[in-house]
Formats: sequence, structure tokens, C-alpha cells
Amino acid sequence: MSEITPDLVRHLGVLARIQLSDEEVQSLTGQLDAIVDNIAKVSEVATPEVVATSHPIPLENVFRPDVVQQQLTREQVLRNAPDQADGRFRVTAILGEEQ
Repeated sequence: MSEITPDLVRHLGVLARIQLSDEEVQSLTGQLDAIVDNIAKVSEVATPEVVATSHPIPLENVFRPDVVQQQLTREQVLRNAPDQADGRFRVTAILGEEQ
């Protein structure tokens, strides 16, 4: 068994800024414990001899060719902006936000 405890789940909730009820903490404790246990089982068989795969079937990206089209003017882009200054979008600063 892993070491997922209700206190750890509450701490993770605080870090994620998610308010959890006692019922949610109990439910998530069991769920996260099962997830960690399953990851541990996979880690046991994941050895250097086993080639890592991200998908069982090889995939190939299909891209369309880039085609230059008419671009919007700065005035058109900023027309519906809630706030603008000096020909740019103006947004509120987020630096210094509480951690």
C-alpha cells in the first residue's frame, strides 16, 4: 500500500486551492492510493529491456500546408479588446500574486 493519507489529500487540496469536504477527502484518499499502487505495479515491470511506448499503434501527424491569407489590422484586432493601451492589449498584472 502507498502512503496516501487524508492529511496529504487535504494538503494537496490547499496547494491546488480546492476546498474539499471530509467526504471528498475520504473518497480521494482511496482513489489516489489506488492510482499510486497501480503506478508502482507498472514501475515494477518497466525495465530497461522493455521499450517505452506512448501509443500501441504508430501515429503520424497530418498537417495541412501553410497558406498565407489576409491578416487582420491592429485596429481590427483591438476593436473588441476590453482594455488597450499604445496599440496593445492591456491586462492586469499577476506578478507578486499570493502563492
